[in-house]
Amino acid sequence: MSGRQGGKLKPLKAPKKSKADLDEDDKAFLEKKKAEQAALKEAQAKAVKGGAPGGGIKKSGKK
Repeated sequence: MSGRQGGKLKPLKAPKKSKADLDEDDKAFLEKKKAEQAALKEAQAKAVKGGAPGGGIKKSGKK
């Protein structure tokens, strides 16, 4: 054995899929994911607009 060789070998990486190599299942998954992201953004925008009506915890003037 040479100096640095030994231990567990890393598995070989699979080649990446090109975007043109998507099948129908992949396309459906991506569309679903985009729809979920859009719904999430919309919900977050509504939450920011609404906010807490009282402005949070109020402190009394007494000491």
